[in-house]
Amino acid sequence: MILTLTLNPSLDRSIEVGSLTRGAVIRAAAAHLDPGGKGVNVSRALLANQVRSRAVIPFGGAEGQQLVTLLAAEGIDMISVPVAGTTRSNITLAEPDGTVTKINEPGTALTAAELDTLASAVLDAAGSADWVVASGSLPPGVPVDVYAVLCERFAGAGIQVAVDTSGPALVSALAAGPTLVKPNREELAEATGTPITHVGDVIGAAGKLRAMGARSVLTSLGADGALLIEGDQVWFGTSPVEEPRSSVGAGDAMLAGFLAAGARGESALAEGLAWASAAVGLPGSRMPGPADIDRTAVRIRTPDPALPLTPGG
Repeated sequence: MILTLTLNPSLDRSIEVGSLTRGAVIRAAAAHLDPGGKGVNVSRALLANQVRSRAVIPFGGAEGQQLVTLLAAEGIDMISVPVAGTTRSNITLAEPDGTVTKINEPGTALTAAELDTLASAVLDAAGSADWVVASGSLPPGVPVDVYAVLCERFAGAGIQVAVDTSGPALVSALAAGPTLVKPNREELAEATGTPITHVGDVIGAAGKLRAMGARSVLTSLGADGALLIEGDQVWFGTSPVEEPRSSVGAGDAMLAGFLAAGARGESALAEGLAWASAAVGLPGSRMPGPADIDRTAVRIRTPDPALPLTPGG
């Protein structure tokens, strides 16, 4: 079983528009309301593919209750911890060419007692777990080393830990030696202070994260694919999407597919890419099920360090 812990979950409203023009009145082509947050999305993707998962989330206020209701309606196995604050709401504007504009609220602060309750809930459920995914942005006021502290607690209980976060929280978590980290291109560049314009830059920056404590690094590169460094081996893969609709949650789907396939090597990278590209072809933050996933477009190969990445991608 795979446990997920999302410290800053959300209600995600995704709106499809013909084009985004500042200051204009825009008619929506479609709208979707989904549960949100990185760990939440990982659990949703795993459930959609019949892989056992349990989500641990804080919730507060009317928005938090709505989040819990949506997750329950999807059949998510969860441990919901009531907190004093109010769960955040996010808005995503998706254009037909796949361009996505996100407006994310900061979320609600968590007290030390609430953080301890969440961590204890994970440990109480850890008996049958192979992995715990600790992921997402930090709510206001939460210590920047929270993922490092959680990683040490979970690893001490014998659980493999995957961390998917950004900025100082990611850098801090590395010192705790997580089994896996999953930054995207921007997060990788920020964590290492390295401009990333070519595949070779990804390899070098991911190597820095390993030197700082991560055992394996799975980097999502948007339309350019993904790269995995594990031990002394490096794999690079691509999976093009003919009709992109929304990239929201694609990285979470990639992590879910990677873990579901054993979280090791070429085959796991290929599965993660297949799940991610399927998510990009779906509206809002919908997670792909078996009928959505096409593995035939995935290509895994030895990376070419000189290969340029899409500018700004």
